[in-house]
Amino acid sequence: MYRNQSGATLQRAARRCMWFGVLFFAFSSATWAQKVADEPFPSRPIRLIVTFAAGGGGDILARLFAQKLTERWGQQVVVDNRAGAGGIIGADLTAKAAPNGYTYVLVSSSHTVLPSMHASLPYDTIADFAPVTILASLSYLLVVNPALPARSVSELVAAAKAVPQGISYASIGNGSTSHLAAEVFKSLAGINMLHVPYKGTPQSLTALLAGEVSIGFFSTASAEPHIKSGRIKVFATTGKKRVTALPDVPTMAEAGVKDYEFISWLGILAPAATPQPIIGRMHKELTSILGQADIRKQLSDAGYDPVGNSPEEFGRDLRRELDKWAKVVKASGAKVE
Repeated sequence: MYRNQSGATLQRAARRCMWFGVLFFAFSSATWAQKVADEPFPSRPIRLIVTFAAGGGGDILARLFAQKLTERWGQQVVVDNRAGAGGIIGADLTAKAAPNGYTYVLVSSSHTVLPSMHASLPYDTIADFAPVTILASLSYLLVVNPALPARSVSELVAAAKAVPQGISYASIGNGSTSHLAAEVFKSLAGINMLHVPYKGTPQSLTALLAGEVSIGFFSTASAEPHIKSGRIKVFATTGKKRVTALPDVPTMAEAGVKDYEFISWLGILAPAATPQPIIGRMHKELTSILGQADIRKQLSDAGYDPVGNSPEEFGRDLRRELDKWAKVVKASGAKVE
């Protein structure tokens, strides 16, 4: 009897401790969030983590917006390139950063591809992030080293079928959009291809230029200078329409790869629990910049289509894309190598 009463007393005490802990945590979180909300924003430099190597198309976009935000706020927006693992490194740093409005990450569609390519990730693709906005969408260019004896997509497919192990292609890492764009092409064209992943766009593009690999899928911003110099050839664009800067380049569908369409996006995320007023402020600034005529022209010339959707819309897009890419990855047979 004594033991039962003692046990009940201990249980009641444990429940009181548990509820005290919950209330204390809620009070502390609310107090901290209010402190952040009351602080003038921004009052110190902001860190923009970029999941791409310096010099690539995503990095160029990040620096363009970082410069504009710096001019508007009078506080430095520091671009922090954390390339590697298809974007996992940069995303993980952001997920674990303090949710105080001073850390953001620029990710691509690969953010929603990676869960289908890896058995586990060090973060939750949805729960650990607060969406801000998609800055822009883009298609890629299928580019080829001139040493490859092909002058069109159909001749490229024929050349690939003539090589048992398949021709080689470069990507910026397992699970990256450049990886998946090639794997979808491989699947729809019915060819074999050898995947050669690199740390970032500059490294993979250098490999293509040097002839270490035969083809690759790159953004217009990254590939166009080398196309114009004649160092690489362009056969098609992956979107449903032609790129403004290269109007003579057909889409993959026009070039004979039926049903091929691959469009990516670049968006800004913050750590989960970042105060909504700050998310709203960042969204307002970014969409205002997107509305400027000079910015829209720069984006168009680089092969980007401005977006600027709301945080809520971006959140819904992320969930839809998780399901979409899971199906695409399964159908294409793409895998981490």
